[in-house]
Amino acid sequence: MNLELSEEQQLLQKTVREFAEQGVRPLAKELDATGRFPREIIRKAARLGFTAVSIPESCGGAGMDHVSYSIMIEEISRACASTGVILSVQNSLYADCLYRFSTDEQKKKYLEPMARGDAIGCYALTEPQAGSNASALVTKAIRRGDRYIVNGTKAWITCGGVADAAMVYVNTQPDKGEKGISVLMIDRGTPGFAIGKEEKKLGIHATACTELVFTDCEVPVANRVGNEGEGYKIALSTLDGGRVGIASQAIGIAQGAYDAALSYARQRQAFGHPIADFQAIQFMLADMATEIDAARLLTRRAAWKQDTGARISMEASIAKLYASEMATRVAHKAIQIHGGNGYSSEYPVERAYRDARITEIYEGTSEIQRLVIASWALRGHQP
Repeated sequence: MNLELSEEQQLLQKTVREFAEQGVRPLAKELDATGRFPREIIRKAARLGFTAVSIPESCGGAGMDHVSYSIMIEEISRACASTGVILSVQNSLYADCLYRFSTDEQKKKYLEPMARGDAIGCYALTEPQAGSNASALVTKAIRRGDRYIVNGTKAWITCGGVADAAMVYVNTQPDKGEKGISVLMIDRGTPGFAIGKEEKKLGIHATACTELVFTDCEVPVANRVGNEGEGYKIALSTLDGGRVGIASQAIGIAQGAYDAALSYARQRQAFGHPIADFQAIQFMLADMATEIDAARLLTRRAAWKQDTGARISMEASIAKLYASEMATRVAHKAIQIHGGNGYSSEYPVERAYRDARITEIYEGTSEIQRLVIASWALRGHQP
């Protein structure tokens, strides 16, 4: 693994950073305050190739690698964590899954419009009673001829309130447990498909996170992604890549908080000196810088290995576990360096602290990551 970014990756990083600073950061505070979905940002991001970074050009993507994808999510999340996770879902949960498991017709209908920015997708796995235990889905899809009849409710669906199509995990054969789960593409506006309540959250407010409710919703069998009963396997494979995205988001949140704390420490005066002159502040900054760097290296290793085609379950879980918990610690220290001002919504570190916390929960809680890591370690796998 070469730790130096290629010229193409460096150019991407520069392009994303400029886009984030000019087109995302100025709106971040307002998006957090209002919860408005940043559709105009996503359209502009799509024109730059950011909605399908690692998808081949033949399917409308940018044709880059997963390290580049990680860089993009990190740089966007430095400015706005809501925009970062929206792009993570579009890239890793929606686009990557469609690219690897869908038919050519499904790619043309669902993947290419999303890659162009003409459509938004969402990934509907979680249910009110089935989060970490994804095999416990109760949303059912009963086949009748060339249709499935879908009934159930999905919860905590990022982009659910605005998505043009949903990738929905359903139980087609309940008696088979995890081997009875399948994946259906369900279009917005399909009779029986309704948007449920919007979730009121601690952070990442601008993600249109809602319930999806299905009541006798008829879906063509042709909309099934993969074979019947392959949904659980598809979900686990897709979540590996998704965890690289959330690790990258966490690093971006932490980097943004660190940048703000470093700038503040240089400017804030106490006892006649900038607080950056005091060893207590220096030690906090040193710990923050070290943890961010460690998380970035773990995440880029997982992304690099993903580009080799190898399975990355352990590496992705290690990166996601460390980066997410690191982000909370770094945001905590950033608030401490700001003192009372850090507790004010006038300063960005307050938002970073709220946004960081969810990275320890979605796409697999820290506890789930530890179970994944331990299971691979006990089988003798070395990361």
